[in-house]
Amino acid sequence: MGARAREEVRQRIVDRRYPMGSRLVEREVAEELRMSRVPVREALRALVAEGLLELLPRSGVRVRSLERADVRHLYEVWEPLAVQASRLAARRVAASAREAPGEPGEPQGLGALRACLERAERAAVDEEGTREVAAHTAFHEEIVALGGNPLLARMMEQLAWQLQLVFGMRAEPAHMRAQHRDIYRHIAAGDEEPAAASTLIHVRDSRAVALRSLFGDH
Repeated sequence: MGARAREEVRQRIVDRRYPMGSRLVEREVAEELRMSRVPVREALRALVAEGLLELLPRSGVRVRSLERADVRHLYEVWEPLAVQASRLAARRVAASAREAPGEPGEPQGLGALRACLERAERAAVDEEGTREVAAHTAFHEEIVALGGNPLLARMMEQLAWQLQLVFGMRAEPAHMRAQHRDIYRHIAAGDEEPAAASTLIHVRDSRAVALRSLFGDH
């Protein structure tokens, strides 16, 4: 029950039903979710630890308001992890091709990665921003999964919801959608360094777009 409460509150933060800076009252959240207060209390504490909520000086919590430094710090950590994740994913694809040359099919996980890309593109056509954000987040998560490094996966998991929160606060420019396609193409070809390089460009562009959308940076 606590895990479900955490997921429900987390999703409301990401899709901005609980806007940044808004105070969350345990009793009210429990009523909204139709749960008892105990799992909601556990969920709020967990989300404080995740960085999506912050404790108020006297009592209660509120949705954390992202400052410019928060966004910069987030991208400073995400950039090397995302680049290495793409490199590892391409490496595993190449290794799979060497181990089974000429065999039909594709490495496990590559289909899931392509499916995320296709969902994001359909959502963009339908102008469904929330669904596109979720698909793009899943795309980056599938790259990590394809890379097969559990330590990297745990590190990225700690960033996932903060990244999704930032992604949801800025529009996805067309050139960044094209970058996702480039990343996928290089990973699918098993090209490590091109995959890493295209990911580096993408993350840095994402950072610039986020800072411009949220704070007017140029």
